[in-house]
Amino acid sequence: MELSPKKVEQLNKQPIVETVIARSEDGKWLVHKTIITDIKPVTYYEKVLNKD
Repeated sequence: MELSPKKVEQLNKQPIVETVIARSEDGKWLVHKTIITDIKPVTYYEKVLNKD
């Protein structure tokens, strides 16, 4: 099944979610880190911050 160009565009706009699971240095703990990367143009933030 192939994705439509519209669906590809929607997926490209979604945040990038990464997870990393590791043991602590002493081996007693499991560390689960989630990183969410969301890329927005500067103009978006300028409009949001200047909204009165």
